[in-house]
Amino acid sequence: MTPDIWMLLAFAGFLIAGVPVAFSLALAGSVGIVAGLSPDMLATLGTNTYNSVAKYPLIAIPLFILTGLIFERSGVALRLVRFAQALIGPRHGGLALVAVLVCMIMGGMSGSGPADAAAVAMVMLPSMTKAGYPKPFSATLIAASASTAILIPPSVALILYSIVVPGVDLRALFAAGLFPGILAGLALLVPAMIVAKRYGWEGTPVEGAETLTVRTTFRQALPALFAPVLILGGLRSGLFTPTEAAVVAVAYGTIVGLFLTKELSLRDLWELLGEAAIISGVVMLIIALAGIFAWAGTMLGTFRHLAEWIIGLTDNGILLLVLVMLAVLVAGMLLDAISIYLIMMPVLIPVMQHFEWNPVWFGILLAMNIAIGQFTPPVAVNLMVTTEIAKIRLEETLGWALLFVLAMACALALVAIFPSIALWLPSVLGYNV
Repeated sequence: MTPDIWMLLAFAGFLIAGVPVAFSLALAGSVGIVAGLSPDMLATLGTNTYNSVAKYPLIAIPLFILTGLIFERSGVALRLVRFAQALIGPRHGGLALVAVLVCMIMGGMSGSGPADAAAVAMVMLPSMTKAGYPKPFSATLIAASASTAILIPPSVALILYSIVVPGVDLRALFAAGLFPGILAGLALLVPAMIVAKRYGWEGTPVEGAETLTVRTTFRQALPALFAPVLILGGLRSGLFTPTEAAVVAVAYGTIVGLFLTKELSLRDLWELLGEAAIISGVVMLIIALAGIFAWAGTMLGTFRHLAEWIIGLTDNGILLLVLVMLAVLVAGMLLDAISIYLIMMPVLIPVMQHFEWNPVWFGILLAMNIAIGQFTPPVAVNLMVTTEIAKIRLEETLGWALLFVLAMACALALVAIFPSIALWLPSVLGYNV
């Protein structure tokens, strides 16, 4: 067998053996270096890991992670829920509509699906259960809606995509993700409303919100609603870069928590800094160790050989796009977004260039696919969060998960067929697409 085959088999074997993705990438890359190059080349491991994380835009990732944690602790989700509930009122499927809307707004602050799912589930699950919604349905709906955080800017996954794919403007990616993210949320809302009406699930006001008017709840939710405007408005005006936007988001979230909602203390802030450091450390470790795998794959020609094999499957670009989307969907069921980008993009970039797919549009399609994977068993990170909060087994959500997978797949198909859904806004804003 050739060295690149040894490397790929080693990676698959480590994953099957239960070795964490980061270390599987590093070990498999080392196997490839020893088998195809020279044991002396293992001296490059330190350089490769450093070069992988020594990128200025990566600073935004831990900062947006911290932003999501701060807003989660600041009571923002509860205020958004109360405003949405006062606006919509009691009706069949009312709470389902509230859950989807709040998840989408929270996604515009955190950029992280699991953080979004945790914040909304803590507030919405008790109210939805009291209103007659089954816990498996509620947990799955929130998990699926929270996956739109990977599309609606700011998105941690899109930040990484802009780094992995050379020449892609992150601002264009952020703008391109907005309408597909909204479309995905609406696609989830349609079956949720139909099912709620079918079973007669009645929305009831969130506890403590019965006496609150739309005006009162809007005033309370205004700081949260202003956060996406601040981030996107600053990016559009050129006031700050995407990385600087992350700093502004942290500062704004801190001000909101300490002085406006007053639900965040300095002790809480210190704890959140530690929590964000731990989460960011895991992310950066994956990125750093994936550098070994990427360097070995490049030197051995593994990625080039895989890309040539994929291109050789068919001359039909549409058929190949479908096959790529299915492969990414399967990967999304098993791996996190960061690992998928780091593992698959070196192979997919030559394919994308061969068929002249727009890299911004293609990045949004990948993000939508990965979003579906976030609530599709067996490894569904968002669903794991919401089922843990709901105190139910993951298997109980399978039927509902398939329903929402089908709904979001329809949204994905629309964006694939009509690229302007993603590309219109960045074009209008003058970004390079």
